Amino acid sequence: MAPGIIATGPRAFSYMLGAIVVAVAVAASISSTSLPEIIDWAERIFGITFLAVTGGLVFVAVYSWTRIIDHPGDRVWLEAGLQAANGITTLALTYTLLGISLGVGSMAENELSADTVQTVVRNLTAQFSMAFLTTVVGLPLSAVLRTMLLVTHARQHQRETQAKTEGVS
Repeated sequence: MAPGIIATGPRAFSYMLGAIVVAVAVAASISSTSLPEIIDWAERIFGITFLAVTGGLVFVAVYSWTRIIDHPGDRVWLEAGLQAANGITTLALTYTLLGISLGVGSMAENELSADTVQTVVRNLTAQFSMAFLTTVVGLPLSAVLRTMLLVTHARQHQRETQAKTEGVS
């Protein structure tokens, strides 16, 4: 059992890295932006913590997905993957609320006058940008992962059921 669990990790990591490479390549071709600029933008907008926790949750979901492929009858991996995908939704919404709170808090800290309005609005929009982009990225990512998990599980279950009924007939 343990060798199968350990062997799945590199495969899941490869799938995840492949998806990241494709996403960055598409972003670079659409925006005509270089890789270092994309990485700098993602770090500046989302922050290291959001990216790291999201990456960890994506890995758990993809790992669970690969385990479902290898072991169709094991429902534990479906549940683990769904929890990880739901964790991405929770994280995205939490960061949205955090960004809005930080933006509103930055307004409260500064006195609004003709001289400071531009700086206050710049800080506010930076916080709101992080807030809404975490949701724009997190919710669809979570939906895609849940779909992969549920459809793969259903397909594997259907194959298992067909194999049993064909074996009986």
